[in-house]
Amino acid sequence: MATKDKILQLANERNNPSVTISMNTHRVHPDTTKDSIQLKNLLAEAEKQVLDKYERSTIEPLLANIVNVGKEIDVRLNLDSLHIFLSNNNKEYIRLTWPTYADRVIVGDKFDIRSVIKSFSRVEEYFILVLSQGGVHLYEAMNDTITQEIHRDNFPFTENPYYVTNLDLKSDPDLQDDMIRKFFREVDQSVVKIFNEEGLNVLVISTAANYSFLQQVASKPEIYVGHSLINYNNASEHDIIRQGWELFKDIQFKNRTKAIVDMNESVSEGLVITDLQEMYRAVVGGRGDVLIIHEDFSQPVKMTGEKTFEFVDDPTMPDITSAIAWEVLSKNGRVFFTNQDDIKELGPIVLKTRYK
Repeated sequence: MATKDKILQLANERNNPSVTISMNTHRVHPDTTKDSIQLKNLLAEAEKQVLDKYERSTIEPLLANIVNVGKEIDVRLNLDSLHIFLSNNNKEYIRLTWPTYADRVIVGDKFDIRSVIKSFSRVEEYFILVLSQGGVHLYEAMNDTITQEIHRDNFPFTENPYYVTNLDLKSDPDLQDDMIRKFFREVDQSVVKIFNEEGLNVLVISTAANYSFLQQVASKPEIYVGHSLINYNNASEHDIIRQGWELFKDIQFKNRTKAIVDMNESVSEGLVITDLQEMYRAVVGGRGDVLIIHEDFSQPVKMTGEKTFEFVDDPTMPDITSAIAWEVLSKNGRVFFTNQDDIKELGPIVLKTRYK
């Protein structure tokens, strides 16, 4: 399940009690040892809080989940933050590539997803397909990190099993090309199956010829959003993710630039909102189509009603831009964070609505 879908599922869940734990983490040893200690401390704090507030007999499954999640999490795989969600019925954790603003435990009747909204809004998940006739690998990536290699639906593929055995036909280039297409058609079928389950776009690293063959047989060519030439001298996972992330950042920049141009063009249509109060009401009502936020902008608020708030200077209070971003994302809109100053002509945060 993609992170967005997992967060949306958690946001809609209601269990009393629900425990949310957020903490900053480290990617390398020996700092990961600190993560292990902090995780134990936060889990102990979570156990204490629920035992202080609830009868043990009503929370036995939750207490078991607190113990078990501590055993399951491998701190050696940590990224920049870790978010844990526990209840009698659920046990989930999410690693993200952006830090959270505080290590904390929150106990309530629903999960507190505020800690992941801002981080998630800056996360890009995608697949990297390393394509060659000698073998095909599919990696799931999050920003600049490979989170896993896919080992299902025939992945990883070994070398092309189709070849010409008739010596008289081996010199026929058209027949050789047909064998390559047959192999890549099978690869494409597996990629599409996984895409339909996960919804993540695919970057392809291959030779130009192999990418051309893939495009010729692809049943959903639109899912292959970018291509980079393979360098067989630098084909480690580290090199692959560096190459894939550089390609994805270039795609992101082009998408952000187009979004800014479209936003400016939508002003004359009366579809652009820059006032935060009006913007929040619009996105809660499902009207948010495209949201662009400058990287440096945040606005803490104190909620005064279901859809109203007042601005405050306290950075520990909820950031309304995160709430707006989540409302847009959860209702299938698009969110862009940018450091491109072009958007500042309209304001540090701008919303394009689906209708007036």
